[in-house]
Amino acid sequence: MQPNMRAMQQMQTRMAKIQEELGQTTVTGNAGGDAVTVEVTGLKELKAIKLSPEVVDPEDVETLEDLLVVAVKQAMDKAEELAGQKFGALTGGMKIPGLF
Repeated sequence: MQPNMRAMQQMQTRMAKIQEELGQTTVTGNAGGDAVTVEVTGLKELKAIKLSPEVVDPEDVETLEDLLVVAVKQAMDKAEELAGQKFGALTGGMKIPGLF
């Protein structure tokens, strides 16, 4: 039983390292030809939203809202893909619910 416990501890250590790396890695999502850029960490923590001045039109708030949704979704999808790649290497490609 000792070897299994040791293997589990090593896996926990590797998982913690991967989570730390994901927290320090930034991915971006863009919309409207880079008029809206969103940055999130690999842990899906929103870090920044950048808007080009020409996209801010008080007469057309709806378009800006749509662009924000697209950019955030793209960034979150990239973060999830990155986490899947990192944790997939650890789990041998097996998807563990709640892990990523």
